[in-house]
Amino acid sequence: MIVERKSTEIRQEQIKQAVLDIIFSDGLKNLSTRNLARQIGMSEGTIFRHFPTKQDIILSIIKDVQEEFIGSLRYIANSNKEPEQRLQEFICKTVEYLSNKKGITMLLFSEASHNNDVILKNSLMLIFNSQKNLVSKIILDGIAMEKWDGDIPVENIAMLYMGIPVSLNIELTLSAGEFHVNDFCNKMFSLMIKILKNS
Repeated sequence: MIVERKSTEIRQEQIKQAVLDIIFSDGLKNLSTRNLARQIGMSEGTIFRHFPTKQDIILSIIKDVQEEFIGSLRYIANSNKEPEQRLQEFICKTVEYLSNKKGITMLLFSEASHNNDVILKNSLMLIFNSQKNLVSKIILDGIAMEKWDGDIPVENIAMLYMGIPVSLNIELTLSAGEFHVNDFCNKMFSLMIKILKNS
């Protein structure tokens, strides 16, 4: 029984990763169960045994984002480290996670734009607001400790951070395999710090 459950979990992970790979390389419009089955070498019937609908796969991916990504960002934002160190770790975790899950940004933005499913929209809004609130907490902590300019419009800086996934997605698409996570992370961090200190 335990072996079967593990096998199911592995299969589900393969399906979800294949969904992200297809979205990143071919676009959301080419995400079909036929393409998905071909990508991972299993029948469409097998896919439906693991996920009854395509939407169930997407909701499962979003749940993973909430648990893995937002969970790790929350841990960083609430740690006792200096605000500058937390901000760097926060940005780098964002870049690292989204570059490892390359189709996630396109999936989230596409589904938010084109799907009228209330559950899906609420889940995406929760992810979006969680990121903004957590990065705002780090910025407010830095201001409270007088490390950063107190006149900074925190909401605007948080929105600047929210643009990182979009820039990252463009870089990943155009890099042809030459993308360096650390370089991109350091550039984004340096930009944010310059704004926070010189506003």
